[in-house]
Amino acid sequence: PRVMTQGSVSPTEKELDVAISGEGYFPIQLPDGRTAYTRDGSFERSADGQLVNVDGYAIQPGITIPENATAVSISPDGTVEAFLDNSTTPTQLGQLQLARFVNKAGLASAGNNLFLETASSGPAQIGTPNTDGTGDLLQGYLESSNVNSVTEIADLIAAQRAYEMNARVISGADEMMQATSQLR
Repeated sequence: PRVMTQGSVSPTEKELDVAISGEGYFPIQLPDGRTAYTRDGSFERSADGQLVNVDGYAIQPGITIPENATAVSISPDGTVEAFLDNSTTPTQLGQLQLARFVNKAGLASAGNNLFLETASSGPAQIGTPNTDGTGDLLQGYLESSNVNSVTEIADLIAAQRAYEMNARVISGADEMMQATSQLR
């Protein structure tokens, strides 16, 4: 089964990296018009200033960062601001949204850290970060994998040992059958 728990959060050096602390997924607009969802907040600025994911798909709702923007900041509630030209006050560029699902394990994997809504997951409930049960955003951080490698290796060793035991039981049963057939 797919494990949908949160991974550990690690600091990065990029101002457009955003981690979700808690529940939620970033809505992403796919080229075919569908909406996908991801927890991968390693965002970039496209050639036309759009805030996009690493595959170049636009974040929804769309946020454009002007060419003359400096010091982009993303608050825990998703407000995106930047200083334009030589301004001393930041200008609001947009608001990031998060999607929640009744059954997040029911999301369909679309590859590249993207998930699609299914009947099993239920419809996306879009909201502002840090409200209605959605997590808050951490600028300059990324979420790591939620896989616990120690547990996975221990489970693999246990499965290998179980396989070896079953192979020995089958070998023993085979030897007993051979001995029985030789007695006749």
